[in-house]
This record gives sequence, C-alpha cells and structure tokens, in this order.
Amino acid sequence: MAGGKTVAAQRDAWICFEDEAGQTLRPHKARTWGRRGHIPQVPVSGKGSGRISIAGLVCVKPGRRSRLIYRTITHRGRKKERRSFAETDYIALLDAAHQQLGGPIVLVWDNLNTHISAAMRQMIAARDWLTVIRLPAYAPDLNPTEHVWSHLKRSIGNLAVQGVDHLQAIIKNRLKRIQYRPDLLDSFLAHTGLTLEPDST
Repeated sequence: MAGGKTVAAQRDAWICFEDEAGQTLRPHKARTWGRRGHIPQVPVSGKGSGRISIAGLVCVKPGRRSRLIYRTITHRGRKKERRSFAETDYIALLDAAHQQLGGPIVLVWDNLNTHISAAMRQMIAARDWLTVIRLPAYAPDLNPTEHVWSHLKRSIGNLAVQGVDHLQAIIKNRLKRIQYRPDLLDSFLAHTGLTLEPDST
C-alpha cells in the first residue's frame, strides 16, 4: 500500500479500493424490537429466486470528499446466466469512476481470477490513467469497501423482500444513503488503519 500512496501522490490520483458482494432474497438475521415473550415474525411467500451482485469502489484523495461508486447486476436464475462480474463489467465500472472523479486512479483490489486474467490485464494496460495495486492474500481488513458491505447488510437485516427487483431497489437506496455520507466512508478507511499520506521514508 505504501507504493500505492506514493504513486497516487506523484500522479495526483484517487486511491480506489474495490470489492464485490452479493445478496440473495433470504434476509440476514438481525436484532429487533418486539413485545416481551413474543418473537417477531414476518411471513414470506418463499417464491421466486434471484441474486444481486455488487461491485463497489471506495475512492479517497487528500483534500477531497470521499466517494462510493458502484454497479449492480441482477441474476434471475436463468440458464447459462453468468453469476458474477465479467472483465467488461469491471472495466465499465472503472471507466465510469475515471469520468466521475476526473483524474487518474490507483486501483487497490484482490487477486480474484477475473482481476488477474489476460483479458483484464490487457484492458488495464490500455488505460494510462489506471495503476493497479494488489492486496495481499486474505487481507480483507485492509479494504474499506468490506465495511460498506457490512454496513449495508446490517441495514437490511430481517428485511423480507417481494422479489429480486424489490431487493435491487432497496440495495440501491441503502447504497445511495452511504454515498451521501462521506464521513461514514472516512470512518471505514480509518477502521483499516491505513492513511492517505505517503510514507516519509
């Protein structure tokens, strides 16, 4: 990460931490209020299938408001339907981030197969505004985007949705709330123990 901060400072770039998450129609269990001796219950039909995949970027830069940029894919359980983001999906997210942020990007992400494929490396090499730093294996504690997913899942705990489209609408609503709270994004970064200033050594 030290090298990434140095490159970001030299290029006046944003540091963008990327990660993925998924959410099915089955709600997460969470604490709630209820009458003493009465377990709260919400009836659900159990019908329908589907899943929402999310790829997100927490983007930070000294002196600028922290940003959350994301994309979702809705999976409806159809035959031969891809169940995860493809290289073209990731590069579309990065191109959109570059346009919104208006500057170079130092991308920090893990070694997921799609991240290190030949196709992905070729697309990255074609973008001179993009520098990639890979997180060490099994280091989710260094990625503030992991905390975005934790916060999101807590906010939809015990929520019974009516279908995959309803789930997608709720996820986008919750993520939009986070987008309007740069202080929350800053707290996610602080929780990793990382700083934005390049090392003096």
